[in-house]
Amino acid sequence: MNALRQSLHPKNIVNALDRIDNEAPSYTLSRKQALRRVFTTLACVSVCLLIIHYAKYSTTLHALLRDLAVAQGLDKNYWLLQLKKTQFFELLNYCWWTAWHVIGYVLLPFFIIKWRFKERFLDMGWRFNDTATHWRGYVLLISPILFFIFLVSFRDDFLRHYPFYDIAHRSWFDFLAWELLYLIQFICLEFFFRGFFINALRPAIGANAVWVMCVPYLMIHFPKLWLEATGAILFGLFLGILALQSRSIWGGFMVHAGIAVSMDLVSLIKQNRIPTQWWPF
Repeated sequence: MNALRQSLHPKNIVNALDRIDNEAPSYTLSRKQALRRVFTTLACVSVCLLIIHYAKYSTTLHALLRDLAVAQGLDKNYWLLQLKKTQFFELLNYCWWTAWHVIGYVLLPFFIIKWRFKERFLDMGWRFNDTATHWRGYVLLISPILFFIFLVSFRDDFLRHYPFYDIAHRSWFDFLAWELLYLIQFICLEFFFRGFFINALRPAIGANAVWVMCVPYLMIHFPKLWLEATGAILFGLFLGILALQSRSIWGGFMVHAGIAVSMDLVSLIKQNRIPTQWWPF
């Protein structure tokens, strides 16, 4: 607990940011290059977030399926009814949801990195690099959150909220398929915010890239429970610092994965809804 308190001390946070500022590639661009880098990065971030926000919802998929059915001269709900007959309609909706996170958080930044910045995609945090060196920081970050999950697991709003996939308890296939989609989304999210975002801005504005990243990272949490959204501020800050220190997104992903799977499992256990069969039928 003393180590956690020391790591959270504002002076230590500022010192960590100062060390990032004093190391390459912070502030390695000329003023003109920096202005263009900031403009390109934030423009890309804005477009990606806009696309994801409006395209990821199942209502968008349903509208497209209705338009497709009408274009084929069928009843507008034909394809929706066909998908519902598969008994995996909700899971397919989450496949759509995850796919748009892959497109918006990874694919679009890939083109900017490769053809605009002319840098290597893998160097934007995809390598493991020094993650193991900073394992204590990630453990200190996840430990109080896991304890907090235990406390809030007694609240009805928590049990109603998780898992997002309402029938994850139907079978182990449903649970594992959902968790796979959920974790892919977290890999994409970590790359976008702690890989692409901060590494693209660091040569232009140094450690300030972490603070800039924290603003949209907080905003994507607004639809969630207010405690989770509030925690996203410090969570984003510390994950950003650790990502730059370790030069990797994988520590942050493992923290997210541990929290996400724990929340789903705790919710299912508290509701006595652990799957009892491997296949739903």
